[in-house]
Amino acid sequence: MLADIATEAGSYSLLEAAAVVLAIGYLLLVIRQNIWCWLCAVISTACYVYIFIDAKLYMESALNLFYLVVAVYGWRVWLKGGQGNTELPVSKWPLHRHAAAMAVVLVLAAGTGFTLERYSDAVYPYLDSLTTFAAIWATFLVARKVLENWWYWIAIDAVSVAIYWSRDLPLTALLFVVYLVLIPFGLIQWTRSWRAQAAQ
Repeated sequence: MLADIATEAGSYSLLEAAAVVLAIGYLLLVIRQNIWCWLCAVISTACYVYIFIDAKLYMESALNLFYLVVAVYGWRVWLKGGQGNTELPVSKWPLHRHAAAMAVVLVLAAGTGFTLERYSDAVYPYLDSLTTFAAIWATFLVARKVLENWWYWIAIDAVSVAIYWSRDLPLTALLFVVYLVLIPFGLIQWTRSWRAQAAQ
């Protein structure tokens, strides 16, 4: 797979390449809890809105519009979302809150998937819808610095690799392979941060 990407990468657009590089920058900065991650997110997602429309992954394109909004929100919350307008700390949320959110995600994905299958030329309407709504929830968790976001991203990114590869977006598929490699580092780093805060 990686060999195929390397040989074919030259034929893919500079727009996709720029989006991939900025998206990797975003994740590396998120791991370090660096607020500049949100600037990378704004530019990368703007590129992907166009890319996914062209690939007929309409829910993915809509998701990137959402990412643009969350990037602005994330910047503000990370900067002054803590007590007394201080930097937002890492937190954990109870299991029942995650269970309720996933129930909503499944219902929305089923409804949207049905609509896309019936009224559009979308590919993988149900899978695309599921990863989209799950990513909306997970991105909100990143913006709130909720530790469990990393577990969601493992599942979302693994499915996304297959979707993007099948739609002739090898650089983006590679991006999500890189994400899967980096996610454990984010989980470890944020867990350390949460434990340090809890010990204070």
